[in-house]
Amino acid sequence: MITRTEKNEEKQKEIIKEENRELRKKIVLTSLKVIFIIIIISMLFYLYTTYISSKIITVKEERIISEKLPSNFDGLKIIQISDIHYGSTIFMDDIKKLVSLVNRRNPDLVVFTGDLINKGYKINSKEQENLIKQLKKIKSTIGKYAIMGEEDTDQFTTIMNQSEFTILNNDYDLIYKDSNTPILLIGLSSSISNNININQGYEYFTQPTHNSNIYTITLLHEPDNVDEITASYQTDLFLAGHSHNGQVYIPYIGGLFRKEGAEHYINGFYQLENSKLYISSGIGTTGNGFRLFCRPSINFFRLSSK
Repeated sequence: MITRTEKNEEKQKEIIKEENRELRKKIVLTSLKVIFIIIIISMLFYLYTTYISSKIITVKEERIISEKLPSNFDGLKIIQISDIHYGSTIFMDDIKKLVSLVNRRNPDLVVFTGDLINKGYKINSKEQENLIKQLKKIKSTIGKYAIMGEEDTDQFTTIMNQSEFTILNNDYDLIYKDSNTPILLIGLSSSISNNININQGYEYFTQPTHNSNIYTITLLHEPDNVDEITASYQTDLFLAGHSHNGQVYIPYIGGLFRKEGAEHYINGFYQLENSKLYISSGIGTTGNGFRLFCRPSINFFRLSSK
C-alpha cells in the first residue's frame, strides 16, 4: 500500500517534470526568437548596405573661398565624379540618375577622378555604347575633364574621348571664364599603375610666361600622393578619389577600409598647410561590395574669391 508520503513524493516529481518541460519550451522559444531577430537584422543589413547605402547617390556641396581666385571665377561651379566602377553596384539605370543629378546643377566644370569600369567586369559593346551616350549627356559651360585610375585601361580612353571629356594624363590646361585671367587645372595619372609624372603635370610652372600665383586645381586619383606634390609645388585645391572614404564609416573613427594609395588620406576632407584636399566617396564599390554610413556621392563645389 502506497503511503501518503510516497504519494506526495510522486506528485512532487510530476510537478518538477512539468516545470522542466515548461522551462525547455521557454528556452526553445527564446532561442527561436533570437535566431529570427538575427535573420531579420541580417536581411535588413544586407538590403540597406547593398540596395540603399550603395545605390542612392547623394550630393555633397561645399563652398571654397580663396583670395587667389580671380574675381571673374566668382561662383564657378565644379562637380567631381569619381570611382564609378561600372559593373560593381552601378549599372546603366544608376548612370542615368547620376547624369540627371549633375545636369540639374548646371556645372561650369565637370571632373572625373578615375576608375570608370570595375576591375574584372567585361563590359559588352552595347553597354559601352550606352555608357558613352549617357556620359556624353553631361553638360558643362566650360569643359569636362578626366584622369585615369589604377583600374582604367585603353577602354577608358575610348569611352571618355567619345563622351567629350578631355583626358589630362600628367598634363594641364588653362581654364578661362569671361576674361583673359585663367586658373590652372592639372591632371595626374595613377601612381599605382606607375604612370604618374608630377613634374610633367606641373610643367606650366617651368614656362617663361607662367604666373607663379595662379589659382591651381589638381586632379589626382590616389590622395596619398599629395605629400610628394606639396613638397615641391603649390596647389590650392586637390580633388582625389580612390579611397571611397573607407566605404564603411564609423563615427569619430572615420573610414574603415584602407587601400594602397589611400592609407594616410581616406576621409572626405583635409586642410593641408596651404591646400585643401577633398576626397570623393565615389559612386561604385570595390572589395566587399557594400557601404555603411558612407553613401555614394558626387562633390559639388562653389568657388568664391571673398
